[in-house]
Amino acid sequence: MAAMDRAGTVHINGFDMYFEDRGDGAPLLLLHGGTGIGADWKHIFTDGDPAGFRAIVPDLRGHGRSTNPSGAFTFRQAARDVLALLDHLGLARASAIGLSLGAKTLLHVATQQPDRVDRMVLVSATPYFSSPARAAMAQLSVDAFSEADWAMQRRRHVHGDDQIKMLFAQMRGLKDSYDDMAFTPPLLATITARTLIVHGDRDPLYPVELALEMYRAIPKSALWVVPNGDHGPIFGPQAAVFREAACAFLAGRERLALPSHQSPATSHQPPDGHRPNIPRAPAPTSPAPTTPPQPRSAAPDRTCWRGTTRTGR
Repeated sequence: MAAMDRAGTVHINGFDMYFEDRGDGAPLLLLHGGTGIGADWKHIFTDGDPAGFRAIVPDLRGHGRSTNPSGAFTFRQAARDVLALLDHLGLARASAIGLSLGAKTLLHVATQQPDRVDRMVLVSATPYFSSPARAAMAQLSVDAFSEADWAMQRRRHVHGDDQIKMLFAQMRGLKDSYDDMAFTPPLLATITARTLIVHGDRDPLYPVELALEMYRAIPKSALWVVPNGDHGPIFGPQAAVFREAACAFLAGRERLALPSHQSPATSHQPPDGHRPNIPRAPAPTSPAPTTPPQPRSAAPDRTCWRGTTRTGR
């Protein structure tokens, strides 16, 4: 395909997927969060797509301009959809950034077909759903939407109110899913992509210990813990820090210090309607279950970042 900006819809896996294909260079998938759309990335990459990359930006199944006749959503199927999009574009391999739902989709992509992913950045991912996340999902509903809420959602998800109702019902239904997000350390160890895990240490859905589990299990991984970071800690003033670090990592400069303008004492909320749409839930009375800690890999190219501090191991 000629290197040019284009947008279109492709029929794959029984639904119509809308995507935008912009620029020239190494292919880079940008996968949005739950109830989000591909256009949300403009709030991160405010001056245009990452330089030197061909940005491939879909609306995932049932989101935005994409349809979902099946009425079902799983991360496993979303990964198959992304792989089918790469096939349609004739791309054997790509790098990727995923936010929340998009990051969980990437875990499936990178374990279903490991050789298809070069480098990936996982923002607010999890190997499995914690108790706080399930409690928050249970609260998802359109019932309390104001007229302003409906107007905003209609601008984002263009196939009518039934699409919006179905999408929120699907996200709520994830509270009862136990086999879709069930990544064990041995399964995560099959990932061959160099991986940057970005996680807020105040994430109310996925405790930072879950990020550590992924870091310990994924062989060529680096971990960046954002101080006082919420779920999806890459919006607002934090966007510039994220852009610099993520683009450096994707370009192969993973052994870098975080930019000096990192602001470890603040937590930034994304613009309304652009962060993963999951409500807060009360803290559980007992700790969320976790898998036993795994032995740390001796790989020399793994890095742990916290604020402006990094340690290699």
